[in-house]
Amino acid sequence: MQIGLENNEYLQRQRKGRLMLLCMLIFFITPIIAVIAMYKLDWRPKGESIGELVVPAKLLSMDYALISSDGSAVKPDLWKDKWSMVYVAGSCTQECHDKLHIMRQLHTSLYKEIPRMQRVFITTLQEVSPIKQDYPDMLIINQPGTEISALSDQFNINNESSMNAGRIYLVDPLGHFMMSYTPHTDPALIRKDVIRLMKYSWAG
Repeated sequence: MQIGLENNEYLQRQRKGRLMLLCMLIFFITPIIAVIAMYKLDWRPKGESIGELVVPAKLLSMDYALISSDGSAVKPDLWKDKWSMVYVAGSCTQECHDKLHIMRQLHTSLYKEIPRMQRVFITTLQEVSPIKQDYPDMLIINQPGTEISALSDQFNINNESSMNAGRIYLVDPLGHFMMSYTPHTDPALIRKDVIRLMKYSWAG
């Protein structure tokens, strides 16, 4: 009788062990099967970017002696460790002022992610005091003219000059210019795009 009870307990423990092993196998193997199926069927989840991807992304060079609006030298590692939202313009028209305002609104809307983003305005405009007064936390790079042109040329895409394009550019924390937004892109969609990029990025 005693031996029979011990056998039943042994069989119950054995069944529980097998059931647990089966659950673990399902838990670990199912995701692998799903990934293989996605690859074989070429299925990609929806989530396309609103912005225009720069393919391949451009690694920005900082081999220039650039000066910011406050007279200090721009650090060579400007594009490293943070995301950068960039606007480029020769002179600051109403469109330029509107874009700088949108960039500030976008930056503010990032809430806890604000420290991961910086705003940069590249311009050949020499008198920028009113702009700096309106946007004191935005970096303005405006000197000297030849180096500014060389820097801004790196943002040229689609055979258009960044000085006249009216686009908002995005640089990743590794220094790659990787996305741009046309002048008429809805700021709400830009925000959605930027938040998604920052959410899934391990850098910056």
